[in-house]
Amino acid sequence: MKRLTQAVAAAALSTALVGAGLSGTTERADAAAGANRGRHTYTGTIGGAEYKVETPERWNGTLLIYSHPYYPAGMPEFPPGHGNRVDSEEWLLEQGYALAASDFKGRTGFVVKEAVRDQVGVLDWFEDHVGKPRRTVATGSSGGGAISLLLAEKYPHRIDGVLAMCTPIDLYGQMNLSLDINFALKTLLDAKEVELVNAKDPAASVQRLQEVMTEKVETAQGRARIALAGAFGNVTGWNSAHDPKPATIEGQARALYEIQLYGAVGVFGAVGQADLAEHAGGNPSYNVGVDYARQLAKSNQLAFVRKAYREAGLDLGKDLARLAAAPRISPDPQARQWMLRHAVPRGTTPSPVVTLHNTVDLAVPDHERWYATQVRRHGNPTDLRQLFVARATHCAFTVAEEAVALQTLLNRINTGHWPTTDPAGLNVRAAALGERWSKVFDFATGGDAVRAPGFTKYRPAPLLRSSR
Repeated sequence: MKRLTQAVAAAALSTALVGAGLSGTTERADAAAGANRGRHTYTGTIGGAEYKVETPERWNGTLLIYSHPYYPAGMPEFPPGHGNRVDSEEWLLEQGYALAASDFKGRTGFVVKEAVRDQVGVLDWFEDHVGKPRRTVATGSSGGGAISLLLAEKYPHRIDGVLAMCTPIDLYGQMNLSLDINFALKTLLDAKEVELVNAKDPAASVQRLQEVMTEKVETAQGRARIALAGAFGNVTGWNSAHDPKPATIEGQARALYEIQLYGAVGVFGAVGQADLAEHAGGNPSYNVGVDYARQLAKSNQLAFVRKAYREAGLDLGKDLARLAAAPRISPDPQARQWMLRHAVPRGTTPSPVVTLHNTVDLAVPDHERWYATQVRRHGNPTDLRQLFVARATHCAFTVAEEAVALQTLLNRINTGHWPTTDPAGLNVRAAALGERWSKVFDFATGGDAVRAPGFTKYRPAPLLRSSR
């Protein structure tokens, strides 16, 4: 298992251990009457999906239903935690929130359709066995944030608000961005034997492309082409929540290599595309009609790519011509419609939404700009607040930052008005929670460190490959 996958797995395992170590009892779905008072842990299975519910000593009436991220194969077993960080659950319970989560039937891979159904099943169980919440918030990190938005849109009378963290909101668009990166790497690094979709042996294709990348990154020419591939996803060459952005072209290109090796290729390359096709009933991903020269011209990484090509002594125009001449990948029309129906939020905002995103992420913050456009078209822009944290890597937030985002949403739900969301004020509120809740996990290294609150003003770039 590659390093990014290992880091995701380690985080999930740590969450499970934290949940298992909390004080209280573990009970099955046939919990006795009166279970709505006091600290309890309930586990069970609904429709083939395991679930976990936590109630605090004194419930404040709010239920948070948490959707976990996209899990690649090999993740630790259930139960999950109830937040983006392993210690999010502890803070939430201390504040009196009740917590619920399904592991989703199938648990790994693109289980988006199953996730929405299974979360409603847990919500039904909670109302039957614990009590009806005064307010229910759907929350999730990474792909789980998109599931939370879909849940609120499909069950508007059950969800009072959504907190979506580090979310590739347009899941279909994100898979196509990953395809673009893999397509460019295969073509430009001469990995002709690699199959990107409908692969006979997806794992072998991933391994081969990773081997070629590892060889080519040691040359300036290989690094330039890795930089160009990353530009098609608007991915920045910065892969640490704790260290500053690399100062050199080589340093940034090597960071892109790490991001692509373990993320775009390792998780969402041929293996991820095969899993997606299994759920969608065919291959939905495509690059037919994509003009990569035009994509590069729109990318916020254009200047970096030009510098990398100059440093390598390569002709950028010739490589773009190679991409233009390479055979394209077509989607299965029914699979494409499946994605649009089950995996792309419309932005109807039936309840208030807060999003939280790092300014640098493989799940690019460009999704936030795309989502704001969808809300303007289909929902109510006054029901949306988008918060950004100036930090790199995936889901690199402190508990304090997550808490402030949640409190912002609950203030809107409870009063009908948004509190101020200027970054300076948000940072003051996060800092007030203290160092205990101010650690940031770095997916690149697996390390944890205290960091000052990082809320900032930010305008994302347009999403280069949106699904609509």
